Amino acid sequence: MEKLTLYIGNKNYSSWSFRPWLAMEAAGVPFEEVLIPFDFAAGNPKFKDISPTKLVPVLHHGDLRVWESLSIIEYVADLFPEKQLWPTNIKDRAVARSVSMEMLGGFRALRQACPMHMRRKKSKLEVSDAVRKDVERIENIWRELRVRSGGPYLFGAFSAADAMFAPVVCRFDVYDLVSNEDTLEYMQVMKAHPAWQKWYQAAIVEPWTVLEGEA
Repeated sequence: MEKLTLYIGNKNYSSWSFRPWLAMEAAGVPFEEVLIPFDFAAGNPKFKDISPTKLVPVLHHGDLRVWESLSIIEYVADLFPEKQLWPTNIKDRAVARSVSMEMLGGFRALRQACPMHMRRKKSKLEVSDAVRKDVERIENIWRELRVRSGGPYLFGAFSAADAMFAPVVCRFDVYDLVSNEDTLEYMQVMKAHPAWQKWYQAAIVEPWTVLEGEA
């Protein structure tokens, strides 16, 4: 099989890059990582050479280009069915894809007010009612799925759905947005995962600062 190359942005800020990287790393999928740093104002001119959208992440597999986090995860899941990136049960898989799509297209208030920032020193951020509504919905998703599966992850074992919500775990943590014991327990489980730790340790030593990412 031709090698997979995943192009990503800054690990400190790039929530979209974090999702497929984490899913692939946690599942043990072999791939090469190429990090191209960016700034929010102008992007990076190198992006146009690797991605049809001039954005990252993008996966290269031979002459194929796959962009958007969830599409990358789906393609890799098809390539490596034995890695079980999605839950094995068909009903669980449908729910996992539903909550992943909700994460992909929703929670705009939270995203805008609280950009992912791995290096941020934890401190409480006062947020709007819209952000609090997003937080409440996400907490309900996590709680319901972990009760249903028995945990420790959303569907028992780590899956693509956990990867899709991983940047939210960072947001809830560094902006001190939650206090519910169930939520904090899930966050600790996520942050303790070896793949999370590998990304985090690289993120906190990055030299780049992007002003637009500093809430």
